[in-house]
Amino acid sequence: MSMFFTYHGLGSDDEENEAPDSLAPKPVGEYDEEDSSRKNVKLEQFLDEGVSLTRKKPKSATGTESRGVASGSADAMDSTKDEMPETGLEEEDDEELGELVGATPAHKELARKLEELEKQKQELYRQLLELSREDDKKKGNLEAPSAADPASASSASASSSSSAADDEAVDPLDSRAALANAGSVDGHVSQEVEHWFVERARYIPVRLAYNERKHLRLLVAALGVSEYTDKVDIVSYSKSKTARIHAQLEDICAILSGLVVACDYRAGQKLLKDKNFEDNEEFFQTLFELGRRYKIMNPDKMRSEYGKLMYLLMDSQSPHIQDLLGFSLVTPINTVYNFLEERDALAVLRDEHIRAATMEIKSHGKSRHEVQAEIYQKERAVKYIANRYQSARISKEELETVLYSIGDNHAYLGFNRDPIDQMITWLKRIWQPKTFDEGRSLAIQAGRGGARLTHSHERQYYYVLQSLILWRLIMNDMFKLWYLAESDLLRAGNRYRLSNTGQGLNRVQPAPATYRAIAEIVNRAQGEAGFWVGSSVIHMGDHNVPNSFMFIDKYNQVPRILNPIVLVIKEIPNLAKDPKIKKYFDDAFGSPLELQVEILGDFFRYGFDGSGADNFFDSGSCIDGRLTSAWNWCSKLEKKRYYPVFKLAGFQGFDGEFRE
Repeated sequence: MSMFFTYHGLGSDDEENEAPDSLAPKPVGEYDEEDSSRKNVKLEQFLDEGVSLTRKKPKSATGTESRGVASGSADAMDSTKDEMPETGLEEEDDEELGELVGATPAHKELARKLEELEKQKQELYRQLLELSREDDKKKGNLEAPSAADPASASSASASSSSSAADDEAVDPLDSRAALANAGSVDGHVSQEVEHWFVERARYIPVRLAYNERKHLRLLVAALGVSEYTDKVDIVSYSKSKTARIHAQLEDICAILSGLVVACDYRAGQKLLKDKNFEDNEEFFQTLFELGRRYKIMNPDKMRSEYGKLMYLLMDSQSPHIQDLLGFSLVTPINTVYNFLEERDALAVLRDEHIRAATMEIKSHGKSRHEVQAEIYQKERAVKYIANRYQSARISKEELETVLYSIGDNHAYLGFNRDPIDQMITWLKRIWQPKTFDEGRSLAIQAGRGGARLTHSHERQYYYVLQSLILWRLIMNDMFKLWYLAESDLLRAGNRYRLSNTGQGLNRVQPAPATYRAIAEIVNRAQGEAGFWVGSSVIHMGDHNVPNSFMFIDKYNQVPRILNPIVLVIKEIPNLAKDPKIKKYFDDAFGSPLELQVEILGDFFRYGFDGSGADNFFDSGSCIDGRLTSAWNWCSKLEKKRYYPVFKLAGFQGFDGEFRE
């Protein structure tokens, strides 16, 4: 099965503040940030950090140790001469060397050998990067130019403009290709890239810290045993709804307080003093915000707890509940932009190396040395930015957390948006809108095969393509849509009504901010497609999509539907390597290729046929009906003649896991 490796690792805290334009080795004669007074230097430090023992770390005029210049080029060394005082680097004598590691000839010889190994390792890293760049050029990949090489930047910009009209060179749907072509100016990224990072940072949640994860487990445990929606969202005449909500909110707060006591007695004792929940407003706001932030970054987690959390917070915003509780449980999501703005560090988003520091690293289709070179380059970029922008208001660790949070967003796009890109590629590669091979028509007719629409091959081709483009744009802006959906759900005064929508009692609530955002996306999709097939009606706040929470939950299913299909299609050639399975493919489907085409063709026909609604009037080609049809196709997969192939490829289901 096709496997993807994504790197999010933290770099070593001992990297120097050097620009990661090249992978040049550190200059001989400089210590890292380790304390030079340490007597026993471990072998791991020699191998992993490149500690050199032949020169003494320079001291400033006050006698304190100053940081060495970490740059692999002579130009970088010369540029620091005017900024740093005379260091007086001189060779250490054998007595000082022996004092550090133990005065034995064996230790001194080992230190010299390890220093030579470090030089060789850094040289290999340089060669690996050069090889990966040469491979990228051979494959036609677009690579961001080095900021240290203006000629390279200008040539890359020229090549990007000349190839913009070439559909094969640059996919117009891929925003990352546009970012890769954008150069840097005076140490800052171009305006296009800067705007991209700044806008996305407004909606990217900050990654949870270690102590925050401990509180998150408390919240998940409390919500797991709660029966909030079972007792609130019901038709009852024995007690008013306001009284039921108030009782459930106090029950939740009491459970959380008890868990805090069990985890930290002193903190719990302070929390329960006088049993006044109003005095603990900040604690509960922070705790509930952690759950919301974690869910956005991990859509497959808290699949049952998140609904309880959002409906609880929705009720807490009611004026009647506010009067009863005496405080608010809602606080804005802690995003990357807000985090940097509070600490006066927004310049990080304009740094020329932010792309390298936040890029997603995949092993698919790459050699081991290419992956290692990219990891090394990313770590150097992260350390460079963290050292450059640290201040009294923001630490290096906080800056690293911000960069990794942006990297998490890129990983999210890789998992949720890439399968849509793959489907678009297969659709364009196998089918043409005007012509089709015998037996490969995408035409559908209402009443046949469960379809509720009638489309010719050409019309169905564009209908599927436009639907995939729409889904891709939604996935690309999902963090923004999620942010707006929560603002609609939790806006004070935005009341809801409990109504039977045909799928039980649901909270029907208008979502104006989310509606405007999705309408803008639909308009962009229509512009990219050139024309629109079917209806452009957006259901929001009605019996089809009762509220913005349902909207987010609905479109989170897109990668759960497409990812298994993509993995099965890619796994078929590997399965065909077995002679017995190959014979089964040939006898039943003609060939492995014909099998792949049959699966894709069936999905493109009956996954977009307007079916799946409860009645005929709700079916069709509206914005949400397209996804409903795909759901319906998934529910009928077991009846398909190629279903055994899915099982052979390791398919288990479309819905994922509900367990943590």
